[in-house]
Amino acid sequence: MKNCVTINLKTDKIIVKIDERAEQEEIVESLKGKLKDLKKLYKDETTPIFVVGKVMKNKEMEEIQSIIQSQIDVKVDFESPKELGLIGIKKIFSKEILSSETKFYKGSLRSGQKIEFDGSIVILGDVNSGAEVIASENIVVLGNIRGLAHAGAKGNTKAIIAANSIECPQIRISSIIKEIENNGEIRKYAFVDDSNNLILE
Repeated sequence: MKNCVTINLKTDKIIVKIDERAEQEEIVESLKGKLKDLKKLYKDETTPIFVVGKVMKNKEMEEIQSIIQSQIDVKVDFESPKELGLIGIKKIFSKEILSSETKFYKGSLRSGQKIEFDGSIVILGDVNSGAEVIASENIVVLGNIRGLAHAGAKGNTKAIIAANSIECPQIRISSIIKEIENNGEIRKYAFVDDSNNLILE
């Protein structure tokens, strides 16, 4: 994907747009090839750069920021949220999760404990009431979920939540929230269907 990075000069900033379908290697190669054009815009400018388009992981954003700042001393901001959670979502996107970085946590989460990770999280225990698990991709709990579980926290509606039993009063995938009635039914799997409904099975 040769033209996965485009550069446009606005009145108060320079827009670097990245194709949502591009892989990180393609983005890096294309960006390095356009650094000369980018530097030309900075002969008499201190205009900030705003990177838009693809929603990226934090380490991908850091790599792009480093490439730009290695040639130009300029502030680089991203449309892609750096923080997880509903407040951080700026854009809803959809992608298949074939593989992702995974954080493993051994043991149960007690009330007041919170785990966040830019990828998938596997809990080797329970998530007790008052605990929180927030992941940009999938959440898998080998025990029971009684606390807050928020998967796809950067807007990924293809993320899933799986557990031995989902017993919490509320779960979230992307920006979609579902209240759960405790009727004794055992639920182990949560996902978002094609109609953007959060389904529990």
